[in-house]
Amino acid sequence: MTAMTGPDHRPEATRFSDIIYEKIVGMIADGRFPLNDRLPSEPNLAVMLGASRPVVREALERLRQDNLIVSRKGSGSYVRQRPDSTMLQQVPVGSLAEVQRFFEFRAGLEGAAAELAARNATAQDRHRITEALARLESAMTRGDLGAEEDLSLHDAIAEASGNPFHLQVRNLYRPHLTIGHSVTRSLSLRRSPPHVRAVQDEHAAIVEAILARDELAAGSAMRVHILNARNRMFSGVDD
Repeated sequence: MTAMTGPDHRPEATRFSDIIYEKIVGMIADGRFPLNDRLPSEPNLAVMLGASRPVVREALERLRQDNLIVSRKGSGSYVRQRPDSTMLQQVPVGSLAEVQRFFEFRAGLEGAAAELAARNATAQDRHRITEALARLESAMTRGDLGAEEDLSLHDAIAEASGNPFHLQVRNLYRPHLTIGHSVTRSLSLRRSPPHVRAVQDEHAAIVEAILARDELAAGSAMRVHILNARNRMFSGVDD
């Protein structure tokens, strides 16, 4: 697999700290760094991974932000979550940190789109959104992946915003969106039915707020959903 591409993005531009970050995530996922155990010190990680201490430090800070590790003063960094190892198989090599950053970007962008959809949606938009939610519900009931149905719902909300730039951005970054939806949906299929139901309930809350023309609730529900999806990438299958 190759790194994700986009406007002015070159695979060779991937930061070395992102590569080190991904390597550490992989070592946590495969159990080399067990859950609740202390990570090697920065100097030892630098030697182990062939990187400078500043690069390792930057990678560790990102891991802390993603709640994969936690630092204890005077003691070091400890593994807080162990991701499902299959997650790394679905992300282009060297792109995991970029995938996570794209979730952050989406939270703001799609939150704004949901607010506009609540304000501007026409009767046709509202029907399209309702139908998209129903198709996603059917996919979930069948036990299907539902990635395309998920994308379609978010597309319908962007279209209902009434601002064509929201759809243009989604088309521009379609490969990034496809990866994010595919990974999170695949991981959901490996988890318990209540987990899958909780994800669908998040979608339903977004749609309900849009149909009620509650702009603040729609934007908030969308941001919560996307940031939850980001966090779910790093949750183990038993979480």
